[in-house]
Amino acid sequence: MSKVRMCDAKGADLPEVDFPEALIELAQGEQAVHESVVRYQARRRAGTASTLSKGEVSGSGAKPWKQKGTGRARAGYKQSPVWRGGAVAFGPRPRQYGGKINRKVSRLAFQRAFSEAVNDGQVLVVDDIAVTSGRTKDFLAFLAAIKVTAPALVVMDRLTPELVKASDNVERVEVTSAESVNVYQVLRYPQIVISKAGLDALQSRLTPRRAATGESA
Repeated sequence: MSKVRMCDAKGADLPEVDFPEALIELAQGEQAVHESVVRYQARRRAGTASTLSKGEVSGSGAKPWKQKGTGRARAGYKQSPVWRGGAVAFGPRPRQYGGKINRKVSRLAFQRAFSEAVNDGQVLVVDDIAVTSGRTKDFLAFLAAIKVTAPALVVMDRLTPELVKASDNVERVEVTSAESVNVYQVLRYPQIVISKAGLDALQSRLTPRRAATGESA
């Protein structure tokens, strides 16, 4: 079992939490982490660049001039890509960047990233993160009590409107749920604060489905 430091919301130390050794993966997964981060950053691109094809450029289909006898090059339509104001040949179109990653590879990437965070002592478990006022002042007081400074990632089992509102104005501190936290976030922040319930949810997420359901091989 790997040990993870735990404290209460006021910063008082509590008995360390055992993190299952079976969920720690440090022997493989570096390439999976790389692929996951590249895909995440690629999918953040807007992909909205767009140009007009010849069918989308306005104008009639009339031939600009007759085929022969003018001394000029032949021209069939004003929407031609070689004309100024015409279409763009092979121009960018709206698209989504980033390819697909196998589900097992994605799980391995997250397992490797989180395992390194646990191994390096970057994870702090808080028995209960309860900021119910929705005030930024109270959220900052909570971070000060547990001696955590930005940049930091706060992971909950589920997000509440009050916590989201209280943390919105805090720079370089991101709040997310155990279900949606990703590899990029785990690698980006040197400190990860996670609620006890959030850690339990993460363990369920990291546990292979076959093992979780008790299926035999």
